[in-house]
Amino acid sequence: MKIGLIGCGNMGSGMAKQLLSSGYQLTCYDLNEQSIERIQMLGASIAPSLVQLASDSEIIILSLPNAQVVESVMQEINTSVNPDTVVLDTSTSEPDTTQQLAAKAAAKNYVFIDGPVSGGPVAANVGTMTMLLGGDPDGIAKLKPVLDTITAKTVVVGASGAGHAAKIANNMLCAANLVLVSEALRLGNAAGVSAEDLLEGINAGSGRSGVSEVNYPTWILNNDFNSGFTMGLMRKDVRLALKLAESSNVDLIGFQNIADIWLMKSAHIPDTADFNEVVKDQT
Repeated sequence: MKIGLIGCGNMGSGMAKQLLSSGYQLTCYDLNEQSIERIQMLGASIAPSLVQLASDSEIIILSLPNAQVVESVMQEINTSVNPDTVVLDTSTSEPDTTQQLAAKAAAKNYVFIDGPVSGGPVAANVGTMTMLLGGDPDGIAKLKPVLDTITAKTVVVGASGAGHAAKIANNMLCAANLVLVSEALRLGNAAGVSAEDLLEGINAGSGRSGVSEVNYPTWILNNDFNSGFTMGLMRKDVRLALKLAESSNVDLIGFQNIADIWLMKSAHIPDTADFNEVVKDQT
């Protein structure tokens, strides 16, 4: 099975590593020369153009920064994608964009699937990501061998766009939990309970979350702050949640203050910083 991968950053290179180690023929494309050099060292072929990659691939995986880039790439390759090809968009994109691209794909007799991922670069590098899938069931079924290689868990959440809507909701909760767990630790500290002891208690009870179970012990308590996911990326996801809420006429009363922390009150933390650093202003 010939696979094309567009976008070879932290997530894309991790997926490439898993695919290559499983024996897939992988061709990659990226505008960043350092990313291309890294991916070549792993054993991938490099496409001279997006059009060439599209015409040579049976499955195309996108790992791109945002919906605008996804749309631009798909516009460039739309007429070059072969019939029956499946395009898997693992980016954190926008449901409306995804639905439009899926309709254009159907008109050209190929399939566009949204499959955003959770777990970050660490999970991508070891094949333990979780993927939320939306779109054509037959297209998703065709992807199964590839999904078994790059993920530990997949969840089909609905039709086209549902995967990206679910990912936005997931990241909204992660953003909220980072703020709320840090406030809970500040409250515990004021009452004389250490962060370690409080987290042990929280993680044994109903207040536990991925943030309390993973982020704090892995990247925060030890001051490593090297998850591979940046403040800029989470700020983008916070904006996506607000945008989706507005377009869907949903009032996110509880999330508004948390969004303000990410977008305004923590503005002095650069976009390039690790996203867990938002807790520094909360503890």
